Amino acid sequence: MTLDVVLVGFGNVARGFVDLLRENRTAIAREGLEVRIIGVATRRHGQVYSRRGVDARALIDRLERTGAIGAQTFASTTAFIRDAVRRGAAAARQARLVVIETTPLDIERGQPAIDHVRAALKGGAHVVSANKGPVAFAYRALAREAGRAGRRYLFEGAVMDGIPIFNLVRETLPCVTVTGFRGVVNSTTNHILSAMESGEPFDAALGAMQRAGIAEADASFDVDGWDAAAKTAALANVLLGARLTPASVAREGIAGVTPARVAAVRAAGRRLKLVASAAHIGKGVRARVALQELPAADLLAGLDGQQNALILQTDLLGELAIVQRGAGLTQTAYALLADLITIARQCPSAQGASGARRRARRDRSL
Repeated sequence: MTLDVVLVGFGNVARGFVDLLRENRTAIAREGLEVRIIGVATRRHGQVYSRRGVDARALIDRLERTGAIGAQTFASTTAFIRDAVRRGAAAARQARLVVIETTPLDIERGQPAIDHVRAALKGGAHVVSANKGPVAFAYRALAREAGRAGRRYLFEGAVMDGIPIFNLVRETLPCVTVTGFRGVVNSTTNHILSAMESGEPFDAALGAMQRAGIAEADASFDVDGWDAAAKTAALANVLLGARLTPASVAREGIAGVTPARVAAVRAAGRRLKLVASAAHIGKGVRARVALQELPAADLLAGLDGQQNALILQTDLLGELAIVQRGAGLTQTAYALLADLITIARQCPSAQGASGARRRARRDRSL
């Protein structure tokens, strides 16, 4: 099966995805899958489209050399998507067209990423995204639209990089209800707190995350807790059936943390962590991101550097924990690839749109 892919956003994650495709082409071929990139759109560096496929690695080289991948043919990335899905209508009819959305997080409204997802679904494309904004602001509406279109909207890379949180619940926990969760879900802040325990200054630890491309483009999203709040809203909306936005998550960041406080907590045998949590309270869902002093025996207290973990509270299986020992761009890029393979496995063109609609309705029931 050949999936025709349109990349919307061409930053570190998308470029890592391009390299991942090349480095793992043999394993991808074993899945019976070929991935052909037919379009790339950026907000400031130009847009490229060819139904026969584009050389994305050459576009990376051109971008690094000239600062552009091509002409800015369309006024917006949303307009580019509409044109790309129209031109890829044959692949869309065969359920082989995928739009991959990796633009930066907009913490106020989740835009224009929400419009990107809608334009792709309306044109008959599946959507894979590493952008937590649409899930945090408009998950229910987008899930309904995907169901009506008979297409998949997958977003494993939105939380904890490539670790299969959403897939875990959707595919492997039938009849299990998630009642709450708690975890460390922001790599940048966990690295900073861990580094400060070793005496490294706050700014130096943050700078290391920025140079690695792991910190958000606006680092205040990380240190002020907004990234964690968006992930908390996304998790709560999908796993707990909530209707949250990042602004409705009680939020605390680490900007005011001093070396003295970190040292005092450590000396007392505890560790300071930025913990995201949510749970059903009455008929609603209460969520927060807060600095907590955790005892050494707490699983979350054992996380160092960029490590993340999420503990799911369930009705039938008690607590389930998944730990990510290494986080980075490769893991997020892998999430995009994993979602593509999910589409190829579950939505082959031979099954047609009716089977895809049934699966999409099932996903909405999570």
